[in-house]
Amino acid sequence: MSAHILDIAPTNLATGRQSNFYFSFLTLPPPKREAIETIYTFCRVTDDIVDESGDDSTKRMKLRQWNEELQLSLDGRSRFQVLNRMSRIIQRFNIPIHHVYDLLEGMEMDLTKKRYATFGELEAYCYRAASTVGLMCAEVFGYRNQGTKDYAVNLGIALQLTNILRDIKHDAKQGRIYLPIEDLREFGYSEEELLSCTYNERFVALMKFECDRAHQYFRKAKVALAEEDKPLFTAARIMGNIYFLLLRRIERVHYDVFTRRIRLSAAVKMLVAMTLRLRNHAPRNLHKFVRTELPA
Repeated sequence: MSAHILDIAPTNLATGRQSNFYFSFLTLPPPKREAIETIYTFCRVTDDIVDESGDDSTKRMKLRQWNEELQLSLDGRSRFQVLNRMSRIIQRFNIPIHHVYDLLEGMEMDLTKKRYATFGELEAYCYRAASTVGLMCAEVFGYRNQGTKDYAVNLGIALQLTNILRDIKHDAKQGRIYLPIEDLREFGYSEEELLSCTYNERFVALMKFECDRAHQYFRKAKVALAEEDKPLFTAARIMGNIYFLLLRRIERVHYDVFTRRIRLSAAVKMLVAMTLRLRNHAPRNLHKFVRTELPA
């Protein structure tokens, strides 16, 4: 599957010092950081069920069992402590349970769908796979404006689209195509060319279109975040800025994701985090001296 937005190899946030997730949530106070770490661990373990070796029918069975254990955890009766911890976070921060079930449905889509006919289908997948995580985290961050939840939804879609564009080669090796088939047809680029990682002018035109779409969601997210909620969402904004830079890097290598590894160094991620923190604490008349090209 395309890497989830919580793309980190270790299952312990504290040891995942190269991850986008790690650098984004350094700024949280301990209680909220621990809550986010629990949400992360739940997402990572669930994702591992889908990504582990084995046939899809076995994975679907395990995912259903995981779902059943989640229901038991709401009464503290799951045999998995990560689920019991997740349940306590859900109750403590009043996280709507349907966000969790929507996430599980998104995970299951990776076992049932290898093609997306339209962008509408892909957008629904991105919502379940990523926006749901943002909506859960929003309850932990806290917010004063209901419209701020639109920020979580649009940012989640922007992040997942960026992941999909970055990981086209990896997914192609798995026989999976996330880019809408209607878009491939529009630009005259075939499924066979994508699966064989063919880089040509038609692929460049297709990728420019898809990157522009991701930019649209970054812009929608920026507009949706109320000014008074920005300090509460510093962690999410750091994540957004890191992924925005990944998107820009895809564009700067002229969309060649087949022969180039698109990534950011730990130093760049730390710089993004510290720059945003400085902007948050600097007097407003000094913001012009702390400029970035980022959407936050």
